Amino acid sequence: MSVVSSYTPRKGRNIELLLLVGAVSIVLLAYVNMGLATSESIPPSLLALGGGFLAVSVVFHLVLRWRASYADPLMLPIVTLLNGLGLVMIHRLDIARGDSLTEGVALRQLMWSALAVAIAVGVLVLVRDHRILRRYTYLAGAIGLLLLLLPLFPVIGTSVNGSRIWIRLGGFSFQPGEVAKLSLAVFFAGYLVQTRDALSVAGRKILGLTLPRARDLGPILLAWGASLAVLIFERDLGSSLLFFGLFVAMLYVATERVSWIAIGLSLLVAGAYVAYLVFGHVQTRVLLWLDTFSPQALGVSDQLARGLMGMASGGMFGTGLGKGRPDLTYFAESDFIIPSFGEEIGLIGLFAILVLYALLVQRGLRTSLGTRDGFGKLLAAGLSFSVALQCFVVVGGVTRVIPLTGLTMPFLSSGGSSLLANWALVAVLLRISDHARRPLPEVGTSSVAEARTEVVRLR
Repeated sequence: MSVVSSYTPRKGRNIELLLLVGAVSIVLLAYVNMGLATSESIPPSLLALGGGFLAVSVVFHLVLRWRASYADPLMLPIVTLLNGLGLVMIHRLDIARGDSLTEGVALRQLMWSALAVAIAVGVLVLVRDHRILRRYTYLAGAIGLLLLLLPLFPVIGTSVNGSRIWIRLGGFSFQPGEVAKLSLAVFFAGYLVQTRDALSVAGRKILGLTLPRARDLGPILLAWGASLAVLIFERDLGSSLLFFGLFVAMLYVATERVSWIAIGLSLLVAGAYVAYLVFGHVQTRVLLWLDTFSPQALGVSDQLARGLMGMASGGMFGTGLGKGRPDLTYFAESDFIIPSFGEEIGLIGLFAILVLYALLVQRGLRTSLGTRDGFGKLLAAGLSFSVALQCFVVVGGVTRVIPLTGLTMPFLSSGGSSLLANWALVAVLLRISDHARRPLPEVGTSSVAEARTEVVRLR
């Protein structure tokens, strides 16, 4: 005779706290190591910065205990460690340029980190159920489109290094495309949940591949056209690739048809070839990619060549934190922070950082698999894929796998826009994971009544 009993999964909050303390300890150890290498003394701000960093992390942990007790226990320690290591490297580059803590970029990055954590806490407190976001599907799409168009406005839009992706208000500059990534992910998830049945209908079969109907190609063609518009008017190759790749990936998750990936890759190759023929800045990036050390490429920019030589000098084990010269590479704290780490902690240390990103993406995809509603599945999968694609584009660009795109590494690179968007992204993933891991209520009259009340409230 079999006995059926309910199983209550472990919340994992104590494990999260232990891993969080370990992550902060690694960051402080790296900070001490960097201080000993650069000034042969322990940094005097160690206790203040370490205590503040630990306090901010523990506050987030306590909010999770309060508002999302079943959330994934690995995501917060991973992003805390990545953010902390980024702060250490940025401060190390400030020291190489002769800037103190108050004069350099690190203090501003620390303030942005605290603000990003505060916004993530706000997301967890305000969004008590991720399914509420489905109500605002088309509003999220409109907001995402507006954020993409803001840099084109004549007063607030500004160009940086040839790309018009920034807005400037007073003394502050912001990259709205980072936030648009979140809004568009919500829009794609809500839209594809409604239309996935129609988009899954099979059409003609060509070379063993079942293609969709011709009348169902409208959404992917529209997304392709929008990504080309971003490339043409804002000259932002990275965001164009990210947004189109995000839509194609979520379309595949929604329909489970490989033909959409084949169509998306075909459109991507066609768009890239046309862009190469028409736009000079795309031709320049391809030249720097294919023939980095040629006189023609070096006459345009030696940034990629410097980054490659820096990683080569680091070798397998690196020169050690504070003992290399990553400051010789332009934008070493933002676009080229991966070569900065590669030079000083070597290939092994760089692989360890990439493993952290892989774990973060894996936990997000696991959350997608465990979620019991279609909207949550698509949203978690889309947000996880956006992190994976952005990491691939950045690392691929600085290692000559693909052309440089200008995107920054999530959590590591300097920049408030990226920090705010990615911490909010993690907050949404934590909210979805809380719903996925939370046990179902026991079957009974009171439980059915509570479930009905919940469905009415969500509507």
